Amino acid sequence: MKLHLENYSTQILKNISLEIEKKNLIILGSNGAGKTTLAKVLSGIIPTSQIAFEEPKTKFINYIPAKLEIFDDYLNARELLELSLLYSQKKVDEVLALLEITHLKEKPCKFLSSGESQLLLLASAILHNAKYTILDEPTSNLDPKKVKMVYEILKTEEYLQNRIIITHNLNFAYKLGEDIVYMQEGEISFLGSNEQFFSDENLYKLFGSSVKKVDDNIVINL
Repeated sequence: MKLHLENYSTQILKNISLEIEKKNLIILGSNGAGKTTLAKVLSGIIPTSQIAFEEPKTKFINYIPAKLEIFDDYLNARELLELSLLYSQKKVDEVLALLEITHLKEKPCKFLSSGESQLLLLASAILHNAKYTILDEPTSNLDPKKVKMVYEILKTEEYLQNRIIITHNLNFAYKLGEDIVYMQEGEISFLGSNEQFFSDENLYKLFGSSVKKVDDNIVINL
């Protein structure tokens, strides 16, 4: 069970080769580096013959976007999650409680705040439970308490099988401890362990003096 992409190029991506097999991965990079485009290629949203799925695509991989877009004015949170319930043994109410959003279940999705929408997207990912789940900025618009909650869920193997996480939150990526892909201008400039990526030498090479490690946390050096 693996994702394999070799020498893939578009106007955005340049000679991307990547093999992901039964593990979690974090994709980092500056704005416009091609992270979301790569995610859409890996998940088949951008079609290519260079990706083959070993099982039906919906069972094999699920892409969770950075923003919830709903075109049905009347669809509420519970109804959306019922549509998402594919391969998980968990119940909708159980996942709503896990993410502390039970109070939103009857609320129309179009009236959810950006943070509430983010949690609903994560709930939908858990209920879908594909072999691989790509989460694009899963902590955007969340307050610190909710970021910690999402972190603890993602650290628990019970909820998602193999996770590919796109984020700008360096400390979040550091604490998750997974292997890192770092993208620059459509290319993979780093592929390796979390420890190697977050070494002082590599942080300075990529970010200069803009970030630093303080008390085992990665912080912006303002």
